[in-house]
Amino acid sequence: MQPPLAAFLEQVLATAQAGLTYSRDPFDIARFEALRAATVTLIASQSELAPDAIGDWIALDSGYPTPKLDVRAFIQNDAGHVLLVQERSDGCWTLPGGWCDVGDSPAGAVVREVSEETGLA
Repeated sequence: MQPPLAAFLEQVLATAQAGLTYSRDPFDIARFEALRAATVTLIASQSELAPDAIGDWIALDSGYPTPKLDVRAFIQNDAGHVLLVQERSDGCWTLPGGWCDVGDSPAGAVVREVSEETGLA
């Protein structure tokens, strides 16, 4: 189990990274950059690492903040029909699923994704 401060900082960094990935407004981008910089400063104050080293490490990951693990569910009814969902990004059909979020287990992520994409519980 992760210490509470580490889990909190992980969530703050994930929020900042998602904001930087999807924001187009320059004021929002500046806010997310400030949030990330403040988090770097806090991490540095609790470790022996230099803020620049921590900032460089955080900058290695970009895009949606996940462990980059995609999960999918194969759901079949009694008639043998397979449940598919239409992707927003390209309009193609796929099994329901998506990225694991920070702190998700694969099993928890697939249950969440199926619920979000289909309404099934």
